[in-house]
Amino acid sequence: MGDVISSHLDEAKREIITGSEGVFGGQQAGSLWPGEVWHSHLQHTPSSAQSLFSTARTGEVMADCGRLYEQQYAVALFNKVRFDIEGGGGPQPQLLHRKIPLENKSIFSGSLFQYQEENKKWRNRFLFVPDSYNINYYDSKASHDRRLHPKGTINCAGYKVLTSMEQYLDLISSSLPDVKAKVGSSPFLKCATQFPLILWHPYTRHYYFCVVTDKEQQKWHAVLQDCIRHANDGLSEENKIQTPAFTDAVRLYRQAKGHYGTWEMMCGVQSQILSNLVMESLLPELRELISPRLKGKLHERQRNWMLISDAVYSLVQEQCQAQYEAVVQKCEAGHPSLEASIRTDMDQIITSKEHVTNKIRAVVLPKAEKLLKVSIQPYISSILDALMEPTSRGFSEVRDVFFRELVDMSKNTLNEGSKETMAQYMEKISMLAFHPVKMQSCYEKVEQLSLEGLQQRFDVSSPSVFVQRAQILMREQMDDAVYTFEQILHQSLESQSTEELCKTIQRCQDRVIKKFDYDSSTVRKRFFREALLQIFIPYMLKQLSPSCASELPRFQELIFEDFSRFILLENIFEEVVLQSVMKDILMAVKEAAVQRRHNLYRDSIVLSNSDPSLHLLGENPSIDWAGEYGGEGEDAEADGQGEGGDSQKRRRMKQVVSMIQVEGSPVLPSEPCMEVPGIDDIPEEDCEEEEEEEGENSSPDQIGSASPQATGNPPDLSNGSVLKEEEAEPEEQEEVRLKGESEEALPPPPPPEEIPREPTADFPPPPHDDSGFQSPTSEAAEAEEEEEGEEVEVAPRKEAPQPAEAELEETSVATAPQAETKTSDSETRDQ
Repeated sequence: MGDVISSHLDEAKREIITGSEGVFGGQQAGSLWPGEVWHSHLQHTPSSAQSLFSTARTGEVMADCGRLYEQQYAVALFNKVRFDIEGGGGPQPQLLHRKIPLENKSIFSGSLFQYQEENKKWRNRFLFVPDSYNINYYDSKASHDRRLHPKGTINCAGYKVLTSMEQYLDLISSSLPDVKAKVGSSPFLKCATQFPLILWHPYTRHYYFCVVTDKEQQKWHAVLQDCIRHANDGLSEENKIQTPAFTDAVRLYRQAKGHYGTWEMMCGVQSQILSNLVMESLLPELRELISPRLKGKLHERQRNWMLISDAVYSLVQEQCQAQYEAVVQKCEAGHPSLEASIRTDMDQIITSKEHVTNKIRAVVLPKAEKLLKVSIQPYISSILDALMEPTSRGFSEVRDVFFRELVDMSKNTLNEGSKETMAQYMEKISMLAFHPVKMQSCYEKVEQLSLEGLQQRFDVSSPSVFVQRAQILMREQMDDAVYTFEQILHQSLESQSTEELCKTIQRCQDRVIKKFDYDSSTVRKRFFREALLQIFIPYMLKQLSPSCASELPRFQELIFEDFSRFILLENIFEEVVLQSVMKDILMAVKEAAVQRRHNLYRDSIVLSNSDPSLHLLGENPSIDWAGEYGGEGEDAEADGQGEGGDSQKRRRMKQVVSMIQVEGSPVLPSEPCMEVPGIDDIPEEDCEEEEEEEGENSSPDQIGSASPQATGNPPDLSNGSVLKEEEAEPEEQEEVRLKGESEEALPPPPPPEEIPREPTADFPPPPHDDSGFQSPTSEAAEAEEEEEGEEVEVAPRKEAPQPAEAELEETSVATAPQAETKTSDSETRDQ
């Protein structure tokens, strides 16, 4: 990335650029550098770009944002204290909320190919996604297991994941208009396979990955999208002072520059958002200066531009982080005195604010109502419909996925009839909300949201802001439902026998589904109101500010000087505009609820006292199902005896990851490929040896051991690995036998008390199960099947294709214990 200050610059210039005069003094650092300096230093290092623009522009932006933040901090503190005193809030949620859902858990891990820009080669990389959702990539899985430092870490805030070179080249061309790219014209744009995965960012470096199958691409696309979604939601809603102060400061800064409406780059933590704010104005100037002076071939100009942009962004982010922390520290130091003043003069502050608000309302309201009648009211219902349909479909899909998983567990628990079986399923269901592949069908529903035709009118840059917010809410609702079900079920099991297990699960399921429906309605109505405000308020402010802004200063004399830190005219102006449109928005959402559209409930339906004992469970930690009811946890402890504490801790961590990562994903060979190979040239010769070594060193609780039978499952062949015939032979025999049975004779219908598990149309049996959700079986039952040849009921289970049986389709099977009591004449004939 280069030094902060180029080594090619002399000492005098270096002092001027890094000194305080260059940033906050009367002379700007930018004036020291004509275009000739750029031309002479461009080919050596992008550090001169950092020196030229970033320091001065960052100082200017942070000075304005820091001033706005200090003003909004006092206002946010006043609102927080007033809310604590007066109270308020809407309907109470029915579902419990898990405070730390991913404690001691990880999201995903697996191997794919990554492009190295330094040597223009593809190398195998092992990617590990911890609970922070930052992607760590290693040379190999062994490097991760030895706890070596990762080769790099990717914070996905602001990124987009692309699955085709055409998309990427279009974005490259738009970022540097004078440099047009063509498919295949640049070496570093050649993909080793037909299934690329590219992380693109408008300002910082890009990451290039690829896989060898379409199914792998879909899986990794879901994982990367989840990382982006989580990283974009970087501002904590729990902080009721700093977060509102920061968001209002950024919004007011952009409005002062003429940028109203939603902003796609309002993503990540504070330093990232501020860096995006700086780059929003800095990048066009940088591009105008640099683009004409880029020399060399097409790919060299593109590469140089990306290096410069990345270097500038890194320096800007470092400076923004330091200066923002200084501003926050200053505000926090004054927090006690401000809060003391607020609590002492609360009544007088409120009275003074109401008096000024009435005066401003008299001036603003007539203009706002006229604008509302002409430009807002005709569009409220149509925009609300555009928001409701895809969002409600997404929440409905969340409900269906949750319901299907519980029904699946009930059926298999009915067959097994043991708490150990139930515990194995609950270990997997507990992380359902954070399983990227399982939740993908829910997220895809809301991605269909479109505001086409309305974006230009109301200055909505993209519906992605609303899509990602809805997806975050959907994930929260899923986790709340899962956590509530866990707590209710765990409490019920303490007083229930094994014979009543399925009935207990059914009762708990019905209670949670009812609560989910109520909370889903409440959350969606709040989301619709917030989204409509985000669409209409910036538009109204943009239309009203030219005529109203000039009249606001005369109301300043009505505010006492001691209260001027807590009563700001611009904030009151926005509150008046908000109140003018809020009535129509509330009426539109209420009407939709009264009509029961999209299963919305009326506000009069209150269930706050429907389950008074439930809130007592809200403080309980997550249930350790495997440790409490046996299963994987005990096996892990038994296997870990005699080893060091670190080894046992890593094994337990892998066991948790196995619930939500692809099972049996093989470690790709670590040798680099030669000079951008095609899809058929990716080396595979070492995969077999590495898998054999892993099999010798593995234990039942390693990644992929989602059930007691998991260690017998062959690893996934998605990365081109080849299994030995002797390793696959037992599974081949079972697959041939099951297929022969299904072709020659149908099994008899099950008894009424036994419910067979069948794949539905929505969820057909996949070639492999990304979650490891398998129907557990016992080794004894398998042994009896092989010896006696009894007919079995089958439920979806992961099967890998075998090299000797290329003609067989991949199937998902798992034996059910009730097969021990059933026989078939057709099977006898087969034998």
